[in-house]
Amino acid sequence: MTKRTTRRSFIGRSAAAGAVGVGYWAGTTPQLNAQESALQGLAAGCIGVGGKGGSDTSHIAEQGVNIAALCDVDGNTLNKKGREFKDAQKFDDFREMLDKMGDKIDIVTVSTPDHTHAAAAVRAMRMKKHVYCQKPLTWSIAEARLMRETAAEQGVVTQMGNQGTSENGLREAVEVIQSGAIGDVSSVHVWSNRPVWPQGKGRPAGEDPVPESLNWNAWIGPAPMRPYKQGAYHSFNWRGWVDFGTGALGDMACHTTNMPVMALKLWDPVAVTATKNPGLFEGETFPSSSSLMFEFPERDGLVPCKFYWYDGGELPAQNLIDMLPTRFQERIAKQRAGGRKTSGALVVGSKGAIFSENDYGASYTMLPEADFADYKKPEQTLPRIPFNSGGDQRQKWEFVATVKGEYEPGTMSNFGYAGRLTETILVGNLALRAGEGKRIAWDAKNLKSTNMPEINQFVSRDYRSGWEV
Repeated sequence: MTKRTTRRSFIGRSAAAGAVGVGYWAGTTPQLNAQESALQGLAAGCIGVGGKGGSDTSHIAEQGVNIAALCDVDGNTLNKKGREFKDAQKFDDFREMLDKMGDKIDIVTVSTPDHTHAAAAVRAMRMKKHVYCQKPLTWSIAEARLMRETAAEQGVVTQMGNQGTSENGLREAVEVIQSGAIGDVSSVHVWSNRPVWPQGKGRPAGEDPVPESLNWNAWIGPAPMRPYKQGAYHSFNWRGWVDFGTGALGDMACHTTNMPVMALKLWDPVAVTATKNPGLFEGETFPSSSSLMFEFPERDGLVPCKFYWYDGGELPAQNLIDMLPTRFQERIAKQRAGGRKTSGALVVGSKGAIFSENDYGASYTMLPEADFADYKKPEQTLPRIPFNSGGDQRQKWEFVATVKGEYEPGTMSNFGYAGRLTETILVGNLALRAGEGKRIAWDAKNLKSTNMPEINQFVSRDYRSGWEV
């Protein structure tokens, strides 16, 4: 039996962890308090309970939430997690779970492949459930808009699983950039060691028998049905497939671009171009490597900015590499010699730069290092989470405490913020469909390209019957 919480015990743990200092997070939508009394305890239904979903479920439980229901399309995964939460009811279709458990749960976690995020989360929010959803928030741009609008309409607490948002280092880096310490920022460069799954390949021929333990229909969900093929999609390799995942960009950019996006208000690009783009392979998988350039206009007094993305081993130009700490330049030299790929985020300003080699933006270095040796940090403007643990657990604390109405700043990566971040990022995948060097002019307000109307069909998708959002 998982432990439940009371208002008194929760306040005691909060006080022991420490109090929030100065600063207040003003998100893109109001933070919304719990609609159920904390005295009654909270219960959750968890959708997708293997891999990252397994830790999401356990971390929610660690915050005193009763795990009342578990859902996973894979019976083996479901039964394994069920041994940890013996009193939880088990389901292999989230629609059935929400129908049967809707009056028994307050929170829903969604830790499934990208293509089912919106189908599960929107349904839960319309039932007035507070939702924690893994990144990227959605599979499509239109779904990201729908998710943030639905959260606001329904008045629920939300959080996307980009746990770096909860790290003190990321929040501090945002404050440093916004203080003007590195001057006006006109370019941001982020590179990733992803993909670490197959991309740049076509659909496998033939089909294999569906294992008795797997609900293949529920795994496919909103996407077009296709034959089951052992190891091709379930349980890990789905990220590279266009119908199910969002490629390297969708997987990691909600982490690695989070800090500069927040600091520089990099919402609503006016254009995106794939500067290196082998293209989608047979319309099935994302390319094995790519480079993208997003263009942002002046925003709230900030100068126009270009954001460059590199994946699959692609790197920024040498003059930018030369700016990095010597120890990291040595890592890049090893990468170029065939060694392990690196990841990094470089924010270039008129007075200096900030570099983070942490995928979650949890640590940073100001460059040139000698110029900032005596730098004094600016006054704190963003809250710090008063719970000492790993970033993943801190983010779950932030979410559950906000649901209970006990944490006034609220969730930082709420769907108001996370929806805009995801919208911005996923515009890049349109460029991978357009072709190398083709500039897509983007009307962010209306979610459409103004110069390539043929690309607009990929802003949303046609849902398979029974799985509509």
